[in-house]
Amino acid sequence: MAAVGTGVARSTGTPAGEFGAGRAVTRADAPRADRASAAQGAPANAAGGVLSGADAARADAWLGAAPADDRASGPGGTGGPGEATATATDATAAGGAPAVALAGDSHATPGPTAGGHGVNHDKSFRPRRQDRPQDLLETGAAYAMDAAGLRKHQHRFFGRTELVRTDPARVLEIDDPHDLARAQALAPLFDANRPGALPTYDDIDAVVLDFDGTQTDDRVLIDSDGREFVSVHRGDGLGIAALRRSGLTMLILSSEKNPVVAARARKLQIPVLHGIDRKDLALKQWCEEQGIAPERVLYVGNDVNDLPCFALVGWPVAVGSAHDVVRGAARAVTTVPGGEGAIREIAGWILGPSLDSLDPLDK
Repeated sequence: MAAVGTGVARSTGTPAGEFGAGRAVTRADAPRADRASAAQGAPANAAGGVLSGADAARADAWLGAAPADDRASGPGGTGGPGEATATATDATAAGGAPAVALAGDSHATPGPTAGGHGVNHDKSFRPRRQDRPQDLLETGAAYAMDAAGLRKHQHRFFGRTELVRTDPARVLEIDDPHDLARAQALAPLFDANRPGALPTYDDIDAVVLDFDGTQTDDRVLIDSDGREFVSVHRGDGLGIAALRRSGLTMLILSSEKNPVVAARARKLQIPVLHGIDRKDLALKQWCEEQGIAPERVLYVGNDVNDLPCFALVGWPVAVGSAHDVVRGAARAVTTVPGGEGAIREIAGWILGPSLDSLDPLDK
């Protein structure tokens, strides 16, 4: 949350990037902003924060709505480089309020119609967040209680309640699709080092790879004669060669009919099934023919036509550039996009970052 009282500052001659989107509240600006605040009888901004996006647009609206005599110059005077204009927000810009603060939604604060009220500090004294008494957010992740006490008191928090601290990075309430999307984007970063989060050699017997968007960047170049061209990643070739030499059964499974898929498979010395409309049926039959349990298969894909195969195997893996619905259905997601070394990353999960001793010609 960027807190803005009357210390909203706008850069008019600052080098690009110094104030983010060109609008900032900085600690250097605070003394002058405080004086402007005092002149209006409003609390000053306690700490600086860069504004961007919708926040910056709202700050601009406030600045434009403030009367000229409410403005105070920031560092650098009124005309030189680095000028910042601090504005005491008037009642018109704030809907009748003498001060405005930017705030995100939280179930721990009053609704917007009730106005803003500090829950752990007085308006006249605003210490830094780090200097205030620490508050804890109830995550709702798990509760444990004595059954007899619950029946007696009819609520969870009877008697003395002990708190179990959780990782602050994982405290994220999911109330709407935007929260869920944010959690899905963060999950691979937090789960990468968790035991069991990534497949190991002992978890699988086979690796099955989609082609377009997985071994390529999903783009196709077409020349004037209608011939199609794709690009692949040398690191992926290295990783596939290592997986093949490790004894794992390999397959490229693609709906693409272009002969480039078969050509790439020949180069990598692994079998290929391409031009396949129902990849899930082909994968199920292939597993039966190979005598491999589907739950011991790692399948790598990037688009919705890979989802039926995801449902069959024990290790569905999405490349970093996969569509959101595919990432959400995957058990693991690479940190790099398809066509940029995603298969090499997966080989590192399974065999370790150094892979095996390889012949460079296998790339």
